[in-house]
Amino acid sequence: MNEKYIPLYRKYRPQKLEEVVGQEHIKKALKNAIELNKISHAYLFTGPRGTGKTSTARIFAKSLNCKEGPTINPCGVCENCVDITNSTPMDVIEIDAASNRKVEDAQNILEKVMYAPVNSRYKIYIIDEVHMLSTTAFNALLKTLEEPPENVIFILATTEVHKVLDTIKSRCQRFDFKRITTDDIVKHLRYISDKEKINITDDALFTIAKNSAGGMRDSIALLDQLSVLDGEEAISTDDINNLLGRLSFDTLNSLADKIVNSKPQQAIEELENIYNSGNEPVQILTNLMDYLKNLLIVKNCRKEIAFELTQANDAQVKALSSQAENVETHQIVFLIDKCSEYIKELKLTNNPRLWLEVAIIDLANLTENTSLVELQSRIARLEGGNVQPAKVSAYKTAPAPVMKPEMQKAEHAKPDIVLHKDAESIPVQQKPQEKVPVEAKVENISNDNDFSPMPKSKHSDGGDISVLWSRLLENVHSAPTRALLKQWANPVKIAPDETILTMKNEIFLNQVQSGSKKQAVVDAVNALFAQENSNVIIRLPHADDVQVQPASVPEVHQEQPKPKPSPVMKPVQMEPEVQPEEVEKLKEEIHKPAKSESASKIVDSLHSDNVNMVMEIFEGKVID
Repeated sequence: MNEKYIPLYRKYRPQKLEEVVGQEHIKKALKNAIELNKISHAYLFTGPRGTGKTSTARIFAKSLNCKEGPTINPCGVCENCVDITNSTPMDVIEIDAASNRKVEDAQNILEKVMYAPVNSRYKIYIIDEVHMLSTTAFNALLKTLEEPPENVIFILATTEVHKVLDTIKSRCQRFDFKRITTDDIVKHLRYISDKEKINITDDALFTIAKNSAGGMRDSIALLDQLSVLDGEEAISTDDINNLLGRLSFDTLNSLADKIVNSKPQQAIEELENIYNSGNEPVQILTNLMDYLKNLLIVKNCRKEIAFELTQANDAQVKALSSQAENVETHQIVFLIDKCSEYIKELKLTNNPRLWLEVAIIDLANLTENTSLVELQSRIARLEGGNVQPAKVSAYKTAPAPVMKPEMQKAEHAKPDIVLHKDAESIPVQQKPQEKVPVEAKVENISNDNDFSPMPKSKHSDGGDISVLWSRLLENVHSAPTRALLKQWANPVKIAPDETILTMKNEIFLNQVQSGSKKQAVVDAVNALFAQENSNVIIRLPHADDVQVQPASVPEVHQEQPKPKPSPVMKPVQMEPEVQPEEVEKLKEEIHKPAKSESASKIVDSLHSDNVNMVMEIFEGKVID
């Protein structure tokens, strides 16, 4: 009874490199360094907590200072080995950088470095949590770390290597300690349990290993805590869950079953029992999220991999597989995401139970929630313009019809309307737009013979590319982009298979080639030809590029103009005749925008390019 109790993690601390669990790559490197007598002056051990950094540093110091050494198997009975084991060595100095982080502490180390070892071969400084040193303390150690006195070795240990100065790391040999695997932890815990005669099941050891996050020290400490529960019955997973405040698998399976099957009433009743058992809200949702993670793994992975990743037994994996048949993968991901959001809310709120109940009810409405999320996603895509409404764009504005010389008649011939060969024959008053194929082309005609059955279409200069260029600009919804293209762009080719535009200035070319401006041009071409993913090329002008001339102002004759010949309707179907007065009215409406547009171009030419661009963007005018 008078003997002082030693915690298990201290009692079973490794004393030789072979006893270190895992870290095979580090053990091999240190053994070779000792056997080949290639001992460096500075080492940096980094890795998660409880993975053996400080223990390995002590073993390495013992191997170097053993009376029979340097050796990979220290005797453990000589004075130096015993002192290191009891943490009372003269020449192996352990420093906690968290409490000795000032520059004065670093200077104190430097003052003592100059003294030779007392009883040992090497004077070794083990600085734990070295990332806690201040920048000035680091700088004070720089020169000594680079060229320390003979027989002085520094071993730096840290869990946050990114906080260590690069100048320090470059002067050390770095060894990265990895997390210990679950199997290795379970084997070592079984060894300790047998030595200490602790009656515990293998499932309980797996649960301990999973809760340690790859740290051996945390696993042994939890086993030490559970050893007081040892009795006639073996320590089970339920005992661990009760001790840690975790939910059992059966409890989580029952709660998840209510959630997956969208039973909010029963889920709330299950939650009431769980909460009244003393479980914290954050812990409940955290355990539920971990359970859903295992459910996701079982649904998407092979059985062998599921056993390894979930660390569940056969019965548990079978229950997860049965439950996974009633839920889709995206629904499980949705539940995990929701759990993560509500955990954040629980950590910030003053009423955690309220948010816990809201979270369970929200999760239990799984079917309705996933349908709503899908609907919201579709609406967002439509509002963002990512989906091209192909069916809506089935009809497009028809180009001006072709006027051929043989179609002209006498001066006072009865005016008729000629429709495109692929268009439907309907009266002009009832059809402002015509359904035409994308491959329809417009032939060059003079201003006097220009006629269109569409009262709202603008007057064109008669060229194919000029007409298409005008319509393309109309389809650009962004006013700044439209103004930039109108001022600085020139169309070389506008066709369904390829559209080529040139920019007069390289600066504006870079602006249009990337970002939303390029996408606006692509969308305009898509709308022009009623297609998707149009090929648009924007480049600098070439010498052989054809310049598109602006529409000219129609001439005004002093004498009485002759009546324009009217086209002849092809005998497709019987159509109601169109009166000459209606035709003249349509022609006047067509010519008026052209004159206004030409006059506007003449006025715009009196200003600079920048002024015209600003006027186009803000739809303004110059006031004298």
